[in-house]
Amino acid sequence: MKKNILALSLLAAVATGFTACSDDALSSESVIKSSKTADTAFDKWLYKNFVVPYNIQIQWRYEDNESDMSYYDVPADSDQSVELAHIIKYTCVEAYTEAAGIDFTRRYFPKLFSFLGEFEYENSGSQKLGTAEGGKKIRLLGVNYIDKYKTNRPLLDEYFLKTIHHEFVHIVNQTKDYPRDFGKVTPNGYVNDSWSSETYGEGFEKRGFVSAYSQKEEREDFAEMVSTYIISTPAQWNAIIKKATLVDANGNPIKDQGTGKPAPQPGVEALEKKLEICKRYYKETFNVDLDKVRDAVIRRENNVVSGSYNLTSLN
Repeated sequence: MKKNILALSLLAAVATGFTACSDDALSSESVIKSSKTADTAFDKWLYKNFVVPYNIQIQWRYEDNESDMSYYDVPADSDQSVELAHIIKYTCVEAYTEAAGIDFTRRYFPKLFSFLGEFEYENSGSQKLGTAEGGKKIRLLGVNYIDKYKTNRPLLDEYFLKTIHHEFVHIVNQTKDYPRDFGKVTPNGYVNDSWSSETYGEGFEKRGFVSAYSQKEEREDFAEMVSTYIISTPAQWNAIIKKATLVDANGNPIKDQGTGKPAPQPGVEALEKKLEICKRYYKETFNVDLDKVRDAVIRRENNVVSGSYNLTSLN
């Protein structure tokens, strides 16, 4: 009898509960909110200047799936993202379009740029400036320092633009591989990850390399050669050649002790041979003159650094 009474009480409670729920007014507004953010004037400018002409996306808002969970990443400042987008458009995208034609840029230039505010640091203290994935996407770090670097060409190149040009070379190489005679110029000079050690951090020019990183492997050497050349003024390139030159105690090029004539300069000869191969590759494969690319890049970078190019207009 007690069991029957208990069962009836539970049924009554359930019935009351259903009745109470039926009296609640249901809202017509969904509790599921759209994740889409309203387009800003900057978004519309990006669509007009990157997506429509080149099918390139600039991802300036923070998205954790585009960040590296191994680091403490910081969102990019919106105002400095505007400036960096202008710099990429003017000094990279449009520089290649000017020198090589819009079809070349549309076909090969990276299709996604992801901005993050801070640089990423390894436990060793080394700083990551950017990364690339699959030849199509580039993550640019340290965007929140653009205001600090935009008036200094060497720093602007080091922290942002050389990364873009370097990765672009890899994309081009994936379409048509670089000549294998390039790696034969300094076949014994590649040291894999030892490039970052103190042993290889200096004097690399005399070994025929434009940077310490170019000693890692020939594929990186090729990308470093091209990217370094097109951001270097003639004076900057001559400075690299000067560092590659073997000199005596007075700073003069060494001479052969037997003949008194200038001695061979293996570092200089290697750099000049590598550059010749790079230029020939671009000309014969894509009909692109690297000297014209360099002229366009340097002229446009100078306009940015001098302040004569507007980095904030969203018209």
